[in-house]
Amino acid sequence: MCGIAGLFHAETPKPVDPTRVEGMCNALVHRGPDGAGVWTDHGVGLGHRRLSIIDLEGSPQPMHSADGRAVIVFNGEIYNFRELRRELELGGAQFRTSGDTEVILAAYQRWGLDCLEKLHGMFAFALFDLDKRCLLLARDRFGVKPLFLTKLSDGSVAFASELKGLLAHPLMRRRVDPQALEAYMTWGYVPDSHSILSGVEKLPAGHFLLLEHGKPMPAPRRWWDIDFTQRATESEADLSAELVHLLREAVQSRMVSDVPLGAFLSGGVDSSSVVALMSEASAEPVRTCSIGFDVAALDETSYAQQIAEKFGTQHEARTVGQDDFTAIDDIAAMFDEPFADASALPTWRVCQLAREKVTVALSGDGADEAFAGYRRQVFHHNEERVRSLLPAGLREPMFGGLGRMWPKADWAPRPFRAKSTLLALAESGEAGYARGLSVTTPDARGHLYTPSFAKGLNGFRAEDELIEIMANAPARSGLDRAQYADLTFWMPGDILTKVDRTSMAVSLEAREPLLDHRLVEFAARLPERMRVKRSTGKFLLKKCMERYLPQDILYRSKQGFVTPIADWLRGPLRKEARAIASSSVLAQSDWFDPKALSALAEAHISGRSDNSRVLWQLLMLEKSLSHLGVSD
Repeated sequence: MCGIAGLFHAETPKPVDPTRVEGMCNALVHRGPDGAGVWTDHGVGLGHRRLSIIDLEGSPQPMHSADGRAVIVFNGEIYNFRELRRELELGGAQFRTSGDTEVILAAYQRWGLDCLEKLHGMFAFALFDLDKRCLLLARDRFGVKPLFLTKLSDGSVAFASELKGLLAHPLMRRRVDPQALEAYMTWGYVPDSHSILSGVEKLPAGHFLLLEHGKPMPAPRRWWDIDFTQRATESEADLSAELVHLLREAVQSRMVSDVPLGAFLSGGVDSSSVVALMSEASAEPVRTCSIGFDVAALDETSYAQQIAEKFGTQHEARTVGQDDFTAIDDIAAMFDEPFADASALPTWRVCQLAREKVTVALSGDGADEAFAGYRRQVFHHNEERVRSLLPAGLREPMFGGLGRMWPKADWAPRPFRAKSTLLALAESGEAGYARGLSVTTPDARGHLYTPSFAKGLNGFRAEDELIEIMANAPARSGLDRAQYADLTFWMPGDILTKVDRTSMAVSLEAREPLLDHRLVEFAARLPERMRVKRSTGKFLLKKCMERYLPQDILYRSKQGFVTPIADWLRGPLRKEARAIASSSVLAQSDWFDPKALSALAEAHISGRSDNSRVLWQLLMLEKSLSHLGVSD
């Protein structure tokens, strides 16, 4: 795991100052504290920060191919590199190292752009072909590893693993993109279709970009997608056996490491499944770690301890106290862009705990998206059945009218929030799902925005992007479309961003075996009844893991990482909540109405309503923009 950065002069191959690239890399030292390197040539410069995981001494970067015709900087892991190496050696390739970086170089030289399909793993890399004078930027199928890029005022293209790498370049501008701000206020994160800073892009997951000297910068091209249009016809027993086989392969391939390795263990189905299969494949006790809270209703460490005892792991647990809100400035700094998923805090803490013992940790991320494990997916699946019973022309007056009259009860569990359900049923499936996934509605955001900011959006509404993704998804059903949206929009923007930044902040490599693309492709083929059965999501995954895990782990209600932000904003953070309305960053921006922000804070502090999620969004926005040093 590493950090990469570089420059490419697309118009004219002017010399690249290596100190510029070095400065960009130095901003990423947390991603790679074990080594650094810079290489420059006419019109191109590549830089690298290394966290040594495999071939600890023999794979420095930037790395040249054996014939010197290509050079690469690479962030990630290729889990099938040994198999690829054997295939390439049969074709005459020779290797000087024992790691995976050189395998990518040889694969590119053998198969060209088709090499991407051969790579199983998580990656973002920049590969310069000295013969063709072109730079290939590529990102893995799901966007586990990030890659930011921008075109600078001198005509060069700059790229880096994190936004702070770009910010280290003196020509980088720091102006907020209004559409990105609207997207952030909608979702609580800035999705991969935007960046908080104008002119900055993120290479989308499963895409590549080919830059050539003397040619304009092209649009990224997709090299992989998830297909939900095929359906498996095998029996439940056969599908279950195939799933166990794929799970074992995914976990075992991610246990290859030349440094200490362990796992995150929350006590939920996904992390428990990973630990169970790691224990099956390991001759030594697996190292596991978990984070709990000193609020009993939010603490799940007893379940993690149950799994640790069952599989005899070397387990470490730590409790996050209610005063841990003091770390929010650190969170803002590590994410660069505003990020309001409050579970980032306990995720960072569990990464810190893991790093005390290991350099690599396996997680359970990805199973909810792939196998329909989120409650919202199950609700959507059932809501789509209701929608199918009535024509669209009747749904709006029937459900919409009831929904607008129904009292608001956001505090209640989803099945009892009739207002939300009725309003969702009045809309299309895509619009209803976007409503359920968003933090704020268009009306709520409009109430907070100033008239000038709302007018400047020119009709842009963040939900429309998700609706379009779902409408055009390679899918057959509403559940397919919801999962496709989660895998391609929600997951890279929120879940994978959270895990990448919090793990890399402490120089820990996190691996996601349940995001093995063969596993996800298998899940996409499953009949809906193998994913959702009545109110149970992840049905087949839970069924096949019954041989490993106890019933109370498999079938208890999903909780996930939760932090007591509502209490914080009424208690130790109430002063900061009130100060949002007069924030030097937000008040001077002319984005938000100070009176509306003040009323929002007072209503929450008094207990009249729970506005904690929106207030947390605004607080993290203020701190992130202060950290970035933006101008309005």
